[in-house]
Amino acid sequence: MKKALATMFQIVVTVAILYYLFHDPQVRAKMATTLRNADARWLFLGFIMYGLVEVIAGWRWQLLLRVQGIELGWVRLCCLLLIGVFFNFIIPGGTGGDVIKTFYLLKETPGKRTVALLSVLVDRLVGLIALSVFAAVLIIADWQWLMSSPVVDKFVWPAIIILGGSFGGLHGIYIMTSRGWIHRLPARFPGRDKLAELALAYNLYGRSWKPTLSAFGLSFLAHLGYFAVFYCAGQALRHDNVRMPTFAEMCAIMPIVNTISAMPISIGGLGVREGLFQVFLNHLCSVPVSDASLVSLCGYFLTFFWGIIGGVVYLFYRPSDHARLRDIRSEVAELEHTVAEEEVALETAEVAVHGASGGGSKGEPDKAKR
Repeated sequence: MKKALATMFQIVVTVAILYYLFHDPQVRAKMATTLRNADARWLFLGFIMYGLVEVIAGWRWQLLLRVQGIELGWVRLCCLLLIGVFFNFIIPGGTGGDVIKTFYLLKETPGKRTVALLSVLVDRLVGLIALSVFAAVLIIADWQWLMSSPVVDKFVWPAIIILGGSFGGLHGIYIMTSRGWIHRLPARFPGRDKLAELALAYNLYGRSWKPTLSAFGLSFLAHLGYFAVFYCAGQALRHDNVRMPTFAEMCAIMPIVNTISAMPISIGGLGVREGLFQVFLNHLCSVPVSDASLVSLCGYFLTFFWGIIGGVVYLFYRPSDHARLRDIRSEVAELEHTVAEEEVALETAEVAVHGASGGGSKGEPDKAKR
């Protein structure tokens, strides 16, 4: 019921925002004129750029899988990535595709369920950390430009707080993990299973810092590629007397837009993203609001086309019989709980061993074993 109500709320908010942004017939007429004159070459380049983003994401995921001894061919890997893109568009929330990828990866890697689950988690985690670092560097570099508009700065600060809070939260979990505190959390503590998963992921991937660092570097390339998709959309819609943002300016804007639109307010950030583009491009680059919204929509649909390709792949993907979405979520959630309980039990056992031997905390030998 909670998920249904949350989804209904997101649908209502999405429709309301889109209506507010596009109800004016004059705005729609200007957008139609601009779209008819769009440069198809830039749109095609943007489409290709997002394909490269997924290739980089596949390379990153493959590195993380190999750390745990999982070898998955490029064909299967790309199929899972495209299926994930497809479900990211049709399932509300930013992690719907991860659940589907996890489910089918489990079918591809029998006997390695735990490490398969954690590879998807770490893949998302590395991307989040890279975005936080990237955003910090870009915002600092373009601080004066971003703060030049009193309207824009109202959106910069929430993004800084969200990204900073996420980064600080991950650091806090690392401290809890390193000191062996996860097992002290009550069984009904909200998010306990996810915290235990992160603890196990830190332990498993912390030792393999070289491939993890490489995955971190690939995340920067993936983010740059994603920003380039919207830059291409802007260049495709460029016309007389309109200065679209440069690539550097788009890179400064996109982390803020992505962070705020990723909040579970609307379906896939629709409406929220277009409103933010209106604010940033209009107040910082003097782009008309109709063109700014169109840049956002074109960038969105350039990625959506890859989701359609992922949907076609899903129809013909046969590692096993397709399951209902409810069953997929149930199986993944059950595995997450099992993995979390195993981590808590292992941590409790280590604390007991050190307590019996007179140690007050986790010792280095036991860390090495894990």
